[in-house]
Amino acid sequence: MEPAAPHVYTVSALTAELKALLEGTYPTLWVEGELSNFKHHASGHMYFTLKDAESQIRAVMFRAANRALKFRPEDGLTVLVRASLSVYEPRGEYQLYVEHMEPKGLGALQLAFEQLKARLAAEGLFDEARKRAIPRLPRRIGIVTSPSGAAIRDMLNVIDRRFANVEILIYPARVQGEGAAEEIVAAIEALNARGDLDVLIVGRGGGSIEDLWAFNEEVVARAIAASKVPVISAVGHETDFTIADFVADVRAPTPSAAAELVVAHKAELAQRLDDLASRLESALTHRVRAGRERLTFLARHLNLLNPVERIRRQRERVAVAAEALRGSIRTRLKLWEGEVRALAGRLQSLSPLAILARGYSITRLLPDLGIVKDAAAVRPGEAVTVLLHRGSLACRVEDTTVPAEGD
Repeated sequence: MEPAAPHVYTVSALTAELKALLEGTYPTLWVEGELSNFKHHASGHMYFTLKDAESQIRAVMFRAANRALKFRPEDGLTVLVRASLSVYEPRGEYQLYVEHMEPKGLGALQLAFEQLKARLAAEGLFDEARKRAIPRLPRRIGIVTSPSGAAIRDMLNVIDRRFANVEILIYPARVQGEGAAEEIVAAIEALNARGDLDVLIVGRGGGSIEDLWAFNEEVVARAIAASKVPVISAVGHETDFTIADFVADVRAPTPSAAAELVVAHKAELAQRLDDLASRLESALTHRVRAGRERLTFLARHLNLLNPVERIRRQRERVAVAAEALRGSIRTRLKLWEGEVRALAGRLQSLSPLAILARGYSITRLLPDLGIVKDAAAVRPGEAVTVLLHRGSLACRVEDTTVPAEGD
């Protein structure tokens, strides 16, 4: 009896059978290895090799999966990947199809933070030489933050206590979650486009690294760096540091501290005026004393020439000059005081806090926080938030009254 003929595989059939075997045996697995030959293709897909001291395996991470990465993969980085094992049939090579990747040891967000920090520092965005001083007496301040958070209430309370006459423009933006970074960038650019602001405060209250992540996004860092108006970063608590802190012109440890940095206290301004007046008075006294001493010297040494009349005239001139100088100083101080009072009155009338203090309120339609100017823009049942002088109200519209045409 002749032996049975051996089963002969074609290359394609063998490859297909091996592929089915691998995919059935290893549907999902975790692999640790060092990245090598990493390439981020123009298509968005990532191709690389995972290796250890003894072996290596090819891997691919398609665009849909790698979009979720917070850090930048690079050669030499040890990572953990969740993947499926299969065969790339055209070359007959087995490889990993990666669904998830994370750096080993250091968290993905922390690694992304360190990578971006190093890259922006190398570009010079953190250099002290490019940072600008904050104006000592700003007239208009722009604030980018959430309109409903504790940070805005803290800042407004500090500003109201220290110097309520300054004009404040609040540009509401989400400060965490999907789309927050883009809203912060849009707010910075919109406030810059006005051309009438003296300083910007960009910030929020404290939170986890995930909560604060919008302020670690590259787009926010570059928007702050490109701002024509000096920027104060006021993110989180004293121990929280974000990329925005390093790029901004000034980093404030808290939102309240930012308000204190940018707005001078009324008492401090009054003390500065008193100090200036004292210095002017001292300079005047010194000058008069020096003139008198000079005249005494001349009278003593010119006695032989009988300069009595000359000395008398000089004394009269000194007395007149001294009185004129005193009068000039008093007049100038009164003018300055009047200008400061007039400016304070004008700023007080423009302050949104002053308007709210007189019993007015601001109504914003949820969820986009647009300001409601017309009852026709709101339908019964919609939710609104009402900003008052102290606090805010969350309301739901029961009914609306729209004036008749021509009223």
